[in-house]
Amino acid sequence: MHNFVGAPMAAVFLGMFAFMAVATVAGIISEYKKRQMELEPLRTAIERGQQLDPAIIERLMAREAYQNQEIDPVHLRVGGIICIAAGIGLALLSPTVQVALPMWVFPLLGIGVLAVCVGIGLLVSARVVERSRARA
Repeated sequence: MHNFVGAPMAAVFLGMFAFMAVATVAGIISEYKKRQMELEPLRTAIERGQQLDPAIIERLMAREAYQNQEIDPVHLRVGGIICIAAGIGLALLSPTVQVALPMWVFPLLGIGVLAVCVGIGLLVSARVVERSRARA
């Protein structure tokens, strides 16, 4: 019975991780293509020797300045709270899975504990960023 239930579940988890990997790579490629399409008219205008509008250059540079901003501790705290809540939810879900899939109880509990640890790490990171800014 374990092989009958375990094989489809393994396929579901492998499919989920494959989807996450493809989605991540697709997002990176999409961002690269979008940035390339934004800069292409500027590049052709420079090659033709046309006068460049300062507003366009300012808008393109503002995006790079936004990417170089410092980390906001509030964002780290929000991410930490969400991770901790998700981890607690997964840990609480693990006993309910025991009826249908008893072999998934401890892995699900472990994933919940891992999510809680990541959330605690984010909260500690927020504290470290705040202290380093207070010293500077």
